Amino acid sequence: MKILIINGPNLNILGKRDKTTYGEKTLSEIDLLLKKQGEKLNVEIVSFQSNSEGTLVDFIQQQSSSADGIVINPGALTHYGFSLRDALADCGLPIIEVHLSNIYAREEWRAKSVIAPVAKGQISGLGWRGYIIALQTLVAELKGESI
Repeated sequence: MKILIINGPNLNILGKRDKTTYGEKTLSEIDLLLKKQGEKLNVEIVSFQSNSEGTLVDFIQQQSSSADGIVINPGALTHYGFSLRDALADCGLPIIEVHLSNIYAREEWRAKSVIAPVAKGQISGLGWRGYIIALQTLVAELKGESI
């Protein structure tokens, strides 16, 4: 089983950004935790980050045919990334959307996700642990385990 972990704009500077909002872990540290969890679940993890929506779309189009699911933190593209949303919808894979911060407790404009309608679920506000929960949940579902 292969799961794509996709991160959007500005997530490459985690650990430097506002730590009270985004936590102290870097994206590399989160990726390492996900790879370790993937090993425990017997799942291949492919991590990718870009600040460019087009590059994210290209990655999804190139990789989705060999993957079983996607965990994505679209960053600011959550709110206006319509081509990203369409690429996710078109790939036909189960998707879980993740946000480090609680997007519903922040500015009003952050509470609207264009990705949510094409995602199986959304995890918001649990910091880096949200990625692990998303991975565990997605793998369990792909294995046919009940929620």
